[in-house]
Amino acid sequence: MTTYFISRHPGAVEWARESGISVDRQLAHLDIADVKGGDWVIGTLPVHLAAEVCALGARYFHLALEIPPEWRGRELSAEDLGRFGARIVEYRVVEARQDIP
Repeated sequence: MTTYFISRHPGAVEWARESGISVDRQLAHLDIADVKGGDWVIGTLPVHLAAEVCALGARYFHLALEIPPEWRGRELSAEDLGRFGARIVEYRVVEARQDIP
């Protein structure tokens, strides 16, 4: 089993380290071909990639936080993430494969 932390943001990487989150591989971008059943993937993946992670039998943990509108688009520090309630939340994402009319 491999635990991945996926983020291109230095503040998020620092926040995870300071929070004691243990990871095997920290990457800026996820190559879905590397993910195996039983792996853990932590980050802020697009929903279609999170669904692929789950379909492979891996677990997806989302880095969730409440960013005020005026802070969007800024590079956040580890301190900022803490202030905005950063937390790791597991999601099970399934693609419904439903066409929209």
